Amino acid sequence: MKKKLSPSVIKELGFYVYLYINPIDDSIFYVGKGKGNRVFDHLKDEGESEKANAIREIRANGEEPKIEILVHGLPNEEAAYQIEAAVIDVIGVKNLTNGIRGWRSGYYGRMDIEQLVSLYEREKVKIKEPAILIRANQLYKYGMSEVELYDITRGIWRVGKEREKAKYAFAVYEGIVREVYKIEQWFPAGTTFSTRNPRGVDDPERWEFIGKLADSKIRDKYLYKSVEEYFKSRFPITYVNCD
Repeated sequence: MKKKLSPSVIKELGFYVYLYINPIDDSIFYVGKGKGNRVFDHLKDEGESEKANAIREIRANGEEPKIEILVHGLPNEEAAYQIEAAVIDVIGVKNLTNGIRGWRSGYYGRMDIEQLVSLYEREKVKIKEPAILIRANQLYKYGMSEVELYDITRGIWRVGKEREKAKYAFAVYEGIVREVYKIEQWFPAGTTFSTRNPRGVDDPERWEFIGKLADSKIRDKYLYKSVEEYFKSRFPITYVNCD
């Protein structure tokens, strides 16, 4: 199998998106982007990532991964990133060894029409209830389960005593409300069951809440509306009507 491209081929390829395929069952197990000889770098990976382990398993069966260029001649790296993210979303990151979704896939990636429109219309809404807005930009991904979204919203956060005045918690991504929960009680971080295993649970200043979905009247009022004007800093937490 060729493991190096000639300068003339590299020039023609430009930026590209590539696939690693298991020859035993023809399943795609990795999606990547790059230029030059980047496509071959993973063959030298001796680490313990899922991708490296998959390659070792293929070789243990006397085979080599199949490598395919999905698309090439892309004008820049950003275009390659966007296509890579779209392909990962279609296949599903759980079916790949990539580990995470592609670049800015929560913004440019797969989503339903309602969520897509909300990103660009950014309809503003005035919050009248006492609420805590929780920006989960680092953890949110489209298609996550209700339980996953609930767990990344409810904890663990450095929050002050104002938390006790908040009646609702808003899950916010890119300034848009993704879900609304009715808060029932706050607990020290790490003391209630969670599907996550977050760091910082031994920090006495961090808390998590338990709650449930807000009633339909509240959810219909706020879901997919913009609340970005309430965030005055990069801090992920802000309180509304909790004075």
